Amino acid sequence: MALRVLVDNLREGSILTEDVLSKTNRPIMSKNTVLSEHLINILKIFLVKEVNVEKTLVNGMPYSTPTTGKDSVDDDKPDRTFVGLFLQAKQEFKKEFISWQSGMPINIAKLRSIVLPLIEQTDMNSADIFHLHHYTSKTEYLYDHPLAVGIISAFIAKKINYSKGEVAQIALAGCLSDCGMAKISPSLLNKSTALTVEEFEEIKKHPTFSYQMVKNSPLLKDTSKLAILHHHERMDGSGYPFGEKASRIHPYAKVLAVADSFHAMTSERIYKPKHSPFKVLETINEDLFGEFDITVLKALSTAIMNYSVGTKIRLSNGQSAEIIFVDEKNPARPLVKLLESKQILALEKHRYLHIEEIIH
Repeated sequence: MALRVLVDNLREGSILTEDVLSKTNRPIMSKNTVLSEHLINILKIFLVKEVNVEKTLVNGMPYSTPTTGKDSVDDDKPDRTFVGLFLQAKQEFKKEFISWQSGMPINIAKLRSIVLPLIEQTDMNSADIFHLHHYTSKTEYLYDHPLAVGIISAFIAKKINYSKGEVAQIALAGCLSDCGMAKISPSLLNKSTALTVEEFEEIKKHPTFSYQMVKNSPLLKDTSKLAILHHHERMDGSGYPFGEKASRIHPYAKVLAVADSFHAMTSERIYKPKHSPFKVLETINEDLFGEFDITVLKALSTAIMNYSVGTKIRLSNGQSAEIIFVDEKNPARPLVKLLESKQILALEKHRYLHIEEIIH
């Protein structure tokens, strides 16, 4: 259950749990938006009095500002929703990462206690997975990303019927795939402009650093260690650090590769904007075809495209629509009816538009 909060009491980092509608029923702001000072001021300009927000801020801390007193929950109760657990786990993961930067060894047991409750919580439905990018911030990307990669990797592994033990190992490998970033200069990691060729070559060392950090851990299987080393390899040989091809890349790594690229492309990073999960999957399937394992990619695509006739969606131009026909060959571009004007659009013919997200 969400907290209902007066706009005057909102805090930066609050997460909307419902669309905020204008008088014309067009959304001013979408569900899952993380509020900044600028966005809170926009709500005030539109004379919005109160909104529903998550019990947990995007930084993992509990919301502690007075609510309206209506439809709110007891702040003393821990937030056990998937979002709440993820945001809290993110802060625990951040502490671990900072300890690695200071030279401390990786504590796999601690990492298991952070990650496994998340992948075991409910069944991790696709809505939870495909909203993760909303809770990634530019400044926290270094900590958000590996945890999200672990969760998405576990989600994919379940879809392709890996055993429970293998799912856990794949999740851990995903979370540790970027641990080697702790060995790279913070000034390079936090650079606000695009990397030079030399700087990118330095970043490309992180899978090797990650492997060196985990290779002696008895709690991590050799298959997971190899997946960490290979997670930036690509099926066509265009990846790094070794330029391995198809059969020479470990199957776990093929899962990590898709999860890693998907979350990175859907997240706002210091020097790159974020894109919707639907747009990203379309890009991966079309522009990056040949780089990723087809079975893994299909498992993720099938889950995100698992909508049916009648599903309500939001388009990239902000308009709401209803799906009226899905072509199995191109599920990212169904036939839709705009809710406001009742106009029928074939997204296949309107390439400038794409699905932003499903409206619940």
